[in-house]
Amino acid sequence: MTRIEKDEAREARLHNEIIVDAYGEEEQAMGWYNYLDECLHTPFRARCMEEHAISPLRKGEEVTVAGLAPEDDCLHAMLVMIHWQDRTLGVPLAQLEGIDVDDDTAEAIADWHY
Repeated sequence: MTRIEKDEAREARLHNEIIVDAYGEEEQAMGWYNYLDECLHTPFRARCMEEHAISPLRKGEEVTVAGLAPEDDCLHAMLVMIHWQDRTLGVPLAQLEGIDVDDDTAEAIADWHY
């Protein structure tokens, strides 16, 4: 995975807006879930940046993101539901980059990647 330089302003914003009142991992996950649910404007097109063992996507493959996976499936990683071949399934948001997405969606994806 590519190393991202430290961004003090982004870190402060994420801490103050997303996980400000989170006590523990589950509450942090729900803070992220709620933030992404509000900011990811679905559906949108995305491209796989890297392959993951838990995902069928190959690098460069394009998909349509339909929305976030159910809350219970996002306690350890943020998963998005995609239309892939003839079904809908969840894949890690970490492996996707948005294609021609609006500013809110682009920022939310970048925040999660950070």
